Amino acid sequence: MDKPGIVITGASGRMGQMLVRAVTASDRARLVGCVERPGHGWLGRDVGECMGGAALGVTVTDDPLEAFAKAQAVIDFTAPAATVEFAALAAQARAVHVIGTTGLEAVHLAAIEAAARHAVVVRAGNMSLGVNLLVKLTQKVAQALDADWDIEVIEAHHRHKVDAPSGTALMLGQAAAEGRGVALEDARVSGRDGITGARARGTIGFSAIRGGDIVGEHDVLFAAEGERIVLRHVATDRAIFARGALKAAIWGQGQKPGQYDMMDVLGL
Repeated sequence: MDKPGIVITGASGRMGQMLVRAVTASDRARLVGCVERPGHGWLGRDVGECMGGAALGVTVTDDPLEAFAKAQAVIDFTAPAATVEFAALAAQARAVHVIGTTGLEAVHLAAIEAAARHAVVVRAGNMSLGVNLLVKLTQKVAQALDADWDIEVIEAHHRHKVDAPSGTALMLGQAAAEGRGVALEDARVSGRDGITGARARGTIGFSAIRGGDIVGEHDVLFAAEGERIVLRHVATDRAIFARGALKAAIWGQGQKPGQYDMMDVLGL
């Protein structure tokens, strides 16, 4: 099979640049497009030169439809409104849409689900192998322990992250809820402040830390009388997310239309 052509959206961002590097370094895919928002300073310029390196032969554009038309996959770590737009256009182009965007709400998810009826969508709050193993472990531990064990998801990210809890924290909370057989929206407690009263039995708490250049740290704490279990993942390099996203884009080739996640990609 020919190497799939990949388009990177939000190419100037930290993840965008990491994705450009991952695709161009890969011998299993080729970079065919880079998209940025209208008015961006990179438009009309070679993405490699914009990143301070050699020319890559790919000009940054603000026309996603044109870029997607020549691609087999789109990798998208942008913002919810942009991702919804890209989902419709990727479906129109029948390109695999790999979504790492976080902060998606019900209305965004419904639009993505509609797009997935026509094309392959791989969506995950975190693309790393280690985190997806942590999600599976969290579900298993929650399933084994009763509600006498309090569950707290603690996450830390860099100061520039705009959403909380992180998409990964919500994945972990969802896994804990599924393991316990409850709906996360019914058990979730976030952002305690002031006189909150005692913790309600069976709740799943979230705590978010923001500071410095922290790439991503996630702990799932199971706490009972006299003992604690802590499951932990620490990311030190964003390249793990880029590699996972690229793996998803390649895996999606030849799959039937529908919405998938990294558990499908990794065979978990």
